[in-house]
Amino acid sequence: MFLPLFVPARVCPLPLFVPCPKIPRLAANNTATATIVPPRSAMTDESRVLRRRIRLLLGFFLVALIASGITAFPIKAELDLLHETVREGSSAASWCPRAAAWISHVHRGVTAMDANYPFMAYGTDWLAFAHVVIGIAFLGPLRDPVKNVWVVQWGMIACVLVVPLALICGEIRGIPLFWRLIDCSFGVFGIVPLAIAWHDIRRLEPSRSLPPDGI
Repeated sequence: MFLPLFVPARVCPLPLFVPCPKIPRLAANNTATATIVPPRSAMTDESRVLRRRIRLLLGFFLVALIASGITAFPIKAELDLLHETVREGSSAASWCPRAAAWISHVHRGVTAMDANYPFMAYGTDWLAFAHVVIGIAFLGPLRDPVKNVWVVQWGMIACVLVVPLALICGEIRGIPLFWRLIDCSFGVFGIVPLAIAWHDIRRLEPSRSLPPDGI
């Protein structure tokens, strides 16, 4: 026996499509969860304070990063000025003789390079350019910190990698330990404002969806 494909409305008065009621998503323990949304005024005030602090921290890091890069352009002039103050035989050499000896050694090398091999400074020009380009990347989290939080995370990873780079490559290149520790300080101090900004950005992020079962 064949059933009719079409059923008149008087026989089946229910609509063909019945809206399905919304079912709350269940967590891993099969219990319904609810998101508590704070009052709009309180949430706005808190986010305003967090965004202001994030911009101050990232702005400071951005300016310091670009400044450290730009100073690599006039490296010969800056080293001449430093050598006049701290060099072998100067008054400053009495309380820091190792630093004075190292600065005099570097000054002789840079002076010889500038006189005979000026193209070698092209490498430090690219170093300065890299600092500026990296600094430009932080304009993203300055504008939208939540969307561009990955830039802050990337900067924190770079700060961590400064330490092994300075200790390992510095040893290979004959850099004294005290100067390598100075180089490491850029990563140690640089990660502080980034870590605080990252913590504040996480507080700005909307509530995340629950992870799948078993994770």
